[in-house]
Amino acid sequence: MQLEILLATLESIAPLRHAESWDNVGLLAGDPAQQITSVLLTIDYTREVAEETRRLGCDVVIAYHPPIFHPLKRLTRGQPIFDAIASGIAIYSPHTALDAANGGTNDVLCDILGLEKRSPLKFAETKATHFKLVTFVPETAVDKVSQAMFNAGAGRVGKYSSCSFRSAGVGTFFGEAGTNPAVGQSGKLERAVETRIETVVPLTRLTQVVAALRGAHPYEEPAFDLNQLAAPPSGVGIGRTGSFWEPVERERLFYRLKYGLGLDHLLIAGPEMGRVTKAAVCAGACGDLLDEALAQKIEFYVTGEMRHHDAIKAAAAGMTVVCTLHSNSERVTLKRLKERLEGELPGLQLHLSQADRDPFVVR
Repeated sequence: MQLEILLATLESIAPLRHAESWDNVGLLAGDPAQQITSVLLTIDYTREVAEETRRLGCDVVIAYHPPIFHPLKRLTRGQPIFDAIASGIAIYSPHTALDAANGGTNDVLCDILGLEKRSPLKFAETKATHFKLVTFVPETAVDKVSQAMFNAGAGRVGKYSSCSFRSAGVGTFFGEAGTNPAVGQSGKLERAVETRIETVVPLTRLTQVVAALRGAHPYEEPAFDLNQLAAPPSGVGIGRTGSFWEPVERERLFYRLKYGLGLDHLLIAGPEMGRVTKAAVCAGACGDLLDEALAQKIEFYVTGEMRHHDAIKAAAAGMTVVCTLHSNSERVTLKRLKERLEGELPGLQLHLSQADRDPFVVR
């Protein structure tokens, strides 16, 4: 199968547009047209994981944390990224796109706790993904120009293609010296019956669609407008809040987390006894969302790690904070992602890394 099929499936599971603006998600190395047969899922692409990738013969690595994050100043043989590229191994990172996705990282943590009535702890800022393109075409060229734009990627709304709105009108122009108008003549104010065509264009296809418009339009200087469309609220975001159908003892929640994450120890700040009705989760390092959690009167907050003074602040407010260590809060989502990919792409071999682990251990 081609890599682009896997990319499309990952996009459907965790749309990249929902990733945080600071993140570096998506295909980080590789050719969408390359043939693939085997995929390794990991949290971090370490040297140990790179060796495991070669040993298993995998040609794609889905690394939850992007191994290319800050700008690289040099790549040399022996570095995992260099060797992956040299060997034709593609690398893809979903990171915060998977955190925000329905059924993604944070929903897996909610499942472990048994949280109901879920909503994002912090809603994501919506990002515009489309433009509306408006152009004006003489009647005789309407079909030619619109079809050229559709072929280049314009006019798709959901599962509908070739979508546009058309209205008739009259355009005016005065061709100055040196012009050669397709309608009328230069040196004279002309009026032409034209059709106004409106259609939508994905941001990723904007260059191609404008080139197709210019190539198919009969005018020397075709007029067109581009208006960036505001993205509708997506209802997704980072972290999750929820409630229990009846109050739950904190000790019971500690047990659920240990069992669900496969851990022997948890780091706990704040109250350890008593029942709670409202909780929140945020995989990774989510101390910066503590104020959001406090404002929503969260009683029990699960994350990977939190700064010392933030933990003191939470405990002083009566909140129980549970830290699992960073990647321990994320690794469980790989199994769920593997199961979803197996259901969508049954012909693809998928492996969970056995070499991947949090760099810290508690003894």
